[in-house]
Amino acid sequence: MRRGRVVSRTVRSGTGAGRALAGGAVALLLLAGCADAPAGAPSGTPSAPATSGSPAPVRVAGTLTEGLKSPWGLAELPGGDLLVSSRDERTVTRVDARSGRQTPLGEVPGVRPEGEGGLLGLAVRDGWVYAYLTAASDNRIVRMRYGGGAGDRLGAPEPVLTGIPKGFVHNGGRIAFGPDGMLWAGTGETGRTGLAQDRGSLGGKILRMTPEGRPAPGNPFPGSLVYSYGHRNVQGLAWDADGRLWASEFGQDTWDELNLVRPGRNYGWPVVEGAAHRSGYTDPVAQWRTADASPSGIAYARGAIWTAGLRGERLWRIPLSGGERSGEPEAFLKGEYGRLRTVLATAGGARLWLVTSETDTRGTPGPGDDRILRLELG
Repeated sequence: MRRGRVVSRTVRSGTGAGRALAGGAVALLLLAGCADAPAGAPSGTPSAPATSGSPAPVRVAGTLTEGLKSPWGLAELPGGDLLVSSRDERTVTRVDARSGRQTPLGEVPGVRPEGEGGLLGLAVRDGWVYAYLTAASDNRIVRMRYGGGAGDRLGAPEPVLTGIPKGFVHNGGRIAFGPDGMLWAGTGETGRTGLAQDRGSLGGKILRMTPEGRPAPGNPFPGSLVYSYGHRNVQGLAWDADGRLWASEFGQDTWDELNLVRPGRNYGWPVVEGAAHRSGYTDPVAQWRTADASPSGIAYARGAIWTAGLRGERLWRIPLSGGERSGEPEAFLKGEYGRLRTVLATAGGARLWLVTSETDTRGTPGPGDDRILRLELG
């Protein structure tokens, strides 16, 4: 059930209207959510933010576009327009970053949506659109030529990497180009927990490859795409201002995680979940009860990682100092727009694009769902 939002100059009620911006007019100042930490939570690991009484450093400036169906991946084109993928409809749509006008670019052939699989993450580089998708036999990464014009269509998909394990759940799916020019991918263990610890499997890993899909130079295991392992289901990748990689990960019953990713490290699944302080396993920098997060996409902006929560239905801000957390996580938009799938930083880190996920079969969609929100950062 949605909670009423504290807003200025307007009051809204009702499920659909409560998530919509009234008339698309006033930019709204949000207040951080708050709750008590659960019993047994480790010290310094809140399930909700500490509050100081000061306004939150983010405001909803408007809804860019709405009426999207099962949106998942989001990528920015040169010039600022966006590409968004539909997990279940297998399509890619261009969204004008000023007007919100949607231009369909076509259906991606070979996608087999089922459960959490389908057309997932997107990335753009040098006239190519890269996509992580679920095919008949595997998860894979393909790339398609795209001229970049509003009337252009996607070219035929060319395989970049095949053979990533697929399942009804835990398909991972986020891809991104890092500051090193390499293509990175977060994968899931598809519910087969043993894959995460098996360095010979591509499941339950963070992968690093050339744009053509070969193991990237400098990977920790010679001849392997594997950069880190012991992951359950990675759906968020982002780099901070110093080029450090951060990743979000779904826990099972206890702890979701934000990890600082180091080459060759073992992040524990299924041996440990959350911070275990055990030799040989790398602890997360932040963790949440699974009901408060279920983190999908992440972005870095203004000295913090911003994390979109699905089950938690909120946007988390985790302040950083170097490779450490510098303060308690704060939650925004709690319950206001439903499930949140993807967040993307743009405009020099002054803006976030935030994609909702109410039409993914696990939400309760209302009028206008799903949408891309424009968030301005202070």
